[in-house]
Amino acid sequence: MRSSPYRALRGALPGFPRRTVRAILVLAVTAGFTAAVPAAATQAMAVSSNSQAATHTSAATTADAGSEDAARPYMGWSSWSMQSSQYPGLNPDGNYSYLTEANVLKQTDALAGTLKKYGYDYVNIDAGWWMDRNWTSEFDQYGRQTPDPVRFPHGMKSVADHIHAEGLKAGIYLPVGLEKGAYGDGKVPVWNAPGCTTADIVYPDLRTTNGWDSAYKLDFDNPCAQKYIDSQAQMLAGWGYDFLKLDGVGPGSFKSGDNYDNVADVAAWHQAIADTGRPIHLELSWSLDIGHAADWKKYSNGWRIDTDVECYCNTLVTWENSVNDRWNDAPAWSHKAGPGGWNDLDAIDVGNGEMDGLTQAERQSYMTLWAINKSPLFTGDDLTKLDGYGLSLLTNQEVIAVDQNDSSVARPVTPMGDQQVWGARNSDGSYTVALFNLANSSASVTADWASFGFTGAASVRDLWNHRNLGTYKNEITATLPAHGSRLFTVRPGGARPATTGYEAESAGNTLTGNASVVSCGSCSGGKKVGNLYLDSKLQFNDVTVKKNGIYTVNVAYVSGDPRSVTVYSNSGNGTSLKFPSTGDWGTVDTVSVQLALKAGSNTITFDSGWDYSPDIDRIDVPKSS
Repeated sequence: MRSSPYRALRGALPGFPRRTVRAILVLAVTAGFTAAVPAAATQAMAVSSNSQAATHTSAATTADAGSEDAARPYMGWSSWSMQSSQYPGLNPDGNYSYLTEANVLKQTDALAGTLKKYGYDYVNIDAGWWMDRNWTSEFDQYGRQTPDPVRFPHGMKSVADHIHAEGLKAGIYLPVGLEKGAYGDGKVPVWNAPGCTTADIVYPDLRTTNGWDSAYKLDFDNPCAQKYIDSQAQMLAGWGYDFLKLDGVGPGSFKSGDNYDNVADVAAWHQAIADTGRPIHLELSWSLDIGHAADWKKYSNGWRIDTDVECYCNTLVTWENSVNDRWNDAPAWSHKAGPGGWNDLDAIDVGNGEMDGLTQAERQSYMTLWAINKSPLFTGDDLTKLDGYGLSLLTNQEVIAVDQNDSSVARPVTPMGDQQVWGARNSDGSYTVALFNLANSSASVTADWASFGFTGAASVRDLWNHRNLGTYKNEITATLPAHGSRLFTVRPGGARPATTGYEAESAGNTLTGNASVVSCGSCSGGKKVGNLYLDSKLQFNDVTVKKNGIYTVNVAYVSGDPRSVTVYSNSGNGTSLKFPSTGDWGTVDTVSVQLALKAGSNTITFDSGWDYSPDIDRIDVPKSS
């Protein structure tokens, strides 16, 4: 809730907790007091004594409150990385046995003592809290998950109370759908819903849903289904939880089709959380379908874009399984995130050295990519055993600021190869620039200022090392170790370069094979060249420059998935370059390519070969190199 009435009411009620002020404003809205919120505070507080009114908070108002809580990506700790690992000693009583009340409280205390002051404030309990050591689920008389008495002998409310006592927020986990074990032959009553049983809330054929087919699909044509979700939400709110990870959600989780379309479930959870009157962050998992990004944004505060980062091996993660996948998969989602909802790249396990299973260079690159993508920063490490290097990564305030500031999500400004440059423009006119070497040996990586739309001198600050590096003209180059990175803030000192734009659809160009001009509402001229596949080409003719040189050519393109194209000038042989996904076939993004051009007239060709290539909108060529 970021509106002026909220700020006004905060001023009228000094000293009141933020959640109390939110609730009072909700009631003030209900009672029609918004014209003069401060004057209405006393009346609104009187209304707040009506517990029934407090229970039925409007969905729109609570969504606003939730958006305030998700104004920045959340930060914290999650139990799953250690639960899922075979690292010696982590799960001594069988797979996933790490998850216990004692371990959660130990990590809570460690988080409060080490990372809380840097912004890490969520303690998230993942899958298994309602399961015994044999992974058998346990339910109450209303078909709701109930804590295993061995894992959590004092119950979930007691754990949340301890987390809150440390000044932190409590998170919990549920799978989507009605778990099979809760069905009880369809005779289990739904809490606070007279006449509703589990037979009423699912389809008669007991079709399954979620990423593991471990639950029956809820039928929201029957109002009893919403009542069941309401009962779960009221239970979590009553225990005092501030965060819910809803897992196995589709379309996604490697499942598609009607059975696995859980948009209605997510909408029901959004409504149910609103009706509790308690702000609860709703996070969706895993590998969510980007085609439903608008739904995830509408009904939740975050969504996993990829599979689990954990390797399910004798470390927490490995580079190949599956940290490095995010460089390929994150670009498609770059335009989908913003205040209220964020792209979740999963846990960031960079704090425990050997247990993490990564080199120091890989740990830094991992943290760098998460920060520039504004992913939630939640670690799955053992916070009682952070090593010095890991602690320095997790607590670097300049890097954390990149994740938490109001700039846009970064994207690659170069094609997807072993050496990549990513960046984003910040609100103060500076740029966040990241260099990555994804190769298995050391290599140099260069960021050209022209890729970002400026040239000349620029001041550079090294964020990992807290050092001003001075002024660099036109570019910066760094030699990086295998899987290494650098992260800079770059402040331009020069002007935008003079360029000449060439539209792909120009009648002066040459199209061969299947290449054709098609409409494109987001493209600069309202058109683009598409159907670049099976030996098709787009050749820009009469590209004119004043002198010989290597030119940074910016290519505006559209591609719903990562696609390769061979780019060359004049009679050159060219190089096959993979362009990152723009997220869909209606969004335009830009990457830069280096081409040798001669003084006078040139051609620049985009050749699909025998593959499928991105659609091309235009190119912008500097007037001088």
